[in-house]
Amino acid sequence: MIKNDLLLRAARGEQTERTPVWLMRQAGRILPEYRALRARLSGFKELVETPELAAEVTIQPVDALDVDAAIIFSDILVVPDAMGLTYEMVEARGPLFPETIRSAADVRKLRVTDPEEGLGYVLEAIRVTKRALNGRVPLIGFAGAPWTILAYMVEGHGSKTFSKARRMLYAEPALAHQLLEKITATTIAYLQAQVQAGANLIQVFDSWAGILPPNHYREFSTRYIAQICAALPNVPVTVFAKGAFFALEDFAQLDCQTIGLDWNQDPRTARTIIGDNHTLQGNLDPCALYGSPEQVQAATIEMLRHFGPQRHIANLGHGVYPDTDPASVRVFIDTVKEFSALAREGQI
Repeated sequence: MIKNDLLLRAARGEQTERTPVWLMRQAGRILPEYRALRARLSGFKELVETPELAAEVTIQPVDALDVDAAIIFSDILVVPDAMGLTYEMVEARGPLFPETIRSAADVRKLRVTDPEEGLGYVLEAIRVTKRALNGRVPLIGFAGAPWTILAYMVEGHGSKTFSKARRMLYAEPALAHQLLEKITATTIAYLQAQVQAGANLIQVFDSWAGILPPNHYREFSTRYIAQICAALPNVPVTVFAKGAFFALEDFAQLDCQTIGLDWNQDPRTARTIIGDNHTLQGNLDPCALYGSPEQVQAATIEMLRHFGPQRHIANLGHGVYPDTDPASVRVFIDTVKEFSALAREGQI
């Protein structure tokens, strides 16, 4: 039994006594205890691949920030790594793939890995975390959407345009689909294993959704996200596709429970398009947390008013930035809890 199940009830569309709240990238980055642990290690991958340490970092924001959910400390790029395309995490630069996907032969070499073999360290981190949480809050598992994973596997690193990856969609669409099918099969098996290990909710991150035109997004992303959602019937699923304002009508047809919004999307417009059968998540601008406590509080209240009192999970519109003051994050969290509870009671 989970003592604080607000997140799960909100995702399912049930009544809640207040709005649940958590933050993308809450595990790490802003917390001094995370930075102290990280400084003792050889690098990011050591932390991700050591279950006990990943579990410790996962739980830190539950203790320090009193959020309503934990999200397992990992990375979306563990999937291509397990498929045979290894990556490095370069300090101050981000991910780098020494080898990239260029041909059908490269795609054939990739494996659809058994999750316990290729990603067992993440699954063990989930099991360790679940034991340590002891039912305090739900645990969120996650993976990257297939298009976003393809973008890194073809481009080889982060990019403003991902022109190499996008070129494949135009020049070699059949090859792109072959790669996406392998990524999707691996991702489905991985997320199903996360649920078996104890994840209570799954989030699919499509970080580079917004760089595709709508017709390409429908063909090369939404169809594969739909397959993932349909393969996870036993837990709530959240789809967060940054920049994909044009895809809301399609998202309304997905077999998922929650749609995440970035900070450029208007919750009222999104609700009109999506309807009442999905919960919305988001969407405070992460930069709003650079303001004074009074400004953070005001921005949070405005956000809550726009979403309304039900079927909302409060979050930022993207991950929390690493130089954000944890005190400002606490103002955000406390304001969500206090204002939404009063609104439920009709006191404001």
